Amino acid sequence: MKEKLCKLIIDVAGELNENLDPPIRLDGGEDAPLYGPDGRLSSLGLVSLIIAVEQAIEEQFGVAITLADERSFSLSQSPFRNVGALADYANTLLIEHQG
Repeated sequence: MKEKLCKLIIDVAGELNENLDPPIRLDGGEDAPLYGPDGRLSSLGLVSLIIAVEQAIEEQFGVAITLADERSFSLSQSPFRNVGALADYANTLLIEHQG
């Protein structure tokens, strides 16, 4: 599942790259930085990415999840720091949704 989520996030980020300067460096795969000291996204760019990833997850998996919530911001390491961390967090939410 993580592989599918990483690919989904990279695809979404690639689409956002068309409007970003500088673009997100996606050649790092799941280690590609998104937000934070090494990331390329501004706060507004992060919001755009989160919304687009949530929509893509709902389209692909038929499950509506919320990536930006109290829990995500209270974690010791941000789930938005890189592609792999975001995929892990999304996977956790999908598993919890399945109950």
